[in-house]
Amino acid sequence: MRIQLLTIAAAVALAFGGVAQAQTTTTPGARADGTTEAKPKVDRKAKKAAEDRIEADYKAAKAKCSSLTGNEKEVCEADAKGKEHVAKAELENKYEPTPAHARKVEEAKAEHEYKVAKEKCDAQKGKEESACEKEAKAKYDRAKADIKAHSAAKDKRAAQGGSK
Repeated sequence: MRIQLLTIAAAVALAFGGVAQAQTTTTPGARADGTTEAKPKVDRKAKKAAEDRIEADYKAAKAKCSSLTGNEKEVCEADAKGKEHVAKAELENKYEPTPAHARKVEEAKAEHEYKVAKEKCDAQKGKEESACEKEAKAKYDRAKADIKAHSAAKDKRAAQGGSK
């Protein structure tokens, strides 16, 4: 009984798919499901406002760093710059969501963590500093490898016709 229902459902789905395909027109950018492939409209004013907000946030964060001295100031500035870089990558991915932009977001996050960790290591001396920097570099390299592997897996699935 269940197999018969599945067979009937599949036949109905194929029938509707054929009818829908026959009814669509071939206009530039049109897809079989009736939607268009054109790039989503970007609200330029909203994007510009978001860019301005990111810049203002960076300047405010950097201003907070001015009261600090030495290594704390360098860590603070690296954190502020990294957050700005990540925010810009996320904004680009928001307005033009592509696998490449998503990858850039992940890379920006990994680079941010690495630069901040490296600055924190500068507060240490000798062997501790060297070990700290090696650990930070190893974490960064692992993160980059994970991003690359994840991206390759997505590309492989897409090439095979799978989803996500």
